[in-house]
Amino acid sequence: FWLKQVAQVLKQAPPLCTSRSHSRMAQRSETGCIPCCNCCVTVPQDKYYAVEKFGKFESILRPGLAVAGADCCGVCIGFRSITSRVEQNMVVVSTKTKDNVFVTAKVAVQQSVIPEKVEQAMYKLSDVHQQIDSYVSDVVRSQVPLMLLDEAFEKKDDISNAIQNKLTQEMGNYGFAIHKSLVTELTPNAEVMQSMNEINKQKRLRDASIMAAEAEKIKVVKAAEAAADAAQLQGEGIARQRRAIIDGLRDSITHGTAETLSTEKVSELLLITQY
Repeated sequence: FWLKQVAQVLKQAPPLCTSRSHSRMAQRSETGCIPCCNCCVTVPQDKYYAVEKFGKFESILRPGLAVAGADCCGVCIGFRSITSRVEQNMVVVSTKTKDNVFVTAKVAVQQSVIPEKVEQAMYKLSDVHQQIDSYVSDVVRSQVPLMLLDEAFEKKDDISNAIQNKLTQEMGNYGFAIHKSLVTELTPNAEVMQSMNEINKQKRLRDASIMAAEAEKIKVVKAAEAAADAAQLQGEGIARQRRAIIDGLRDSITHGTAETLSTEKVSELLLITQY
């Protein structure tokens, strides 16, 4: 009769966590270190164990060897475990910006169990990662639509802070600490990305054309300045040449005499010698 009562209690006990099987944060049933008996158990360094007596939570066991109590073939005492490691949860959220551009945000959330709230972490949530996904999606879809596409790229840190504040507040009630929330990637629609690349390409081509025109302008201006300087120097050279000719004619005509040549005479001599 006593064994039938125990079996009935175990059938009515709540099931283990139904989170995704690939998640290490999910709970697992454990057995003691003595075969066919859960009197003693060895708790690994990276786990917490919950002791259940006839399906009811009794206590939390820390790493090391622990004595759980009297047990008969694992009927009276059972164990559940949850990891104490920091785990990363990747969340992918699709939303749109203020300028109606659809984007996909990838958010990495790092969480762990709060040592003082292991019981809440084990018994309150059925799927930790699904709950985190829901909160992250809610924050991203409330923040990104308020920003233009360029602003969303510039303010990724603001989005990350909003996600972390929301998760820290909500997940703390369930026994989980949020260490960091990072927006690792923000990807627009493929057509939008192609358009943005084309815009940047055309902008750079325009800048290159403007720079080429500026360079050609500088070349033309410098060539004109060089021609003007050459003409000026040539004129100065011709003027010095004529001055020397005039001085030579004046000296050759008035040499040894006291006569002086007027300006008209000098001009006539210069024209005669030139032509």
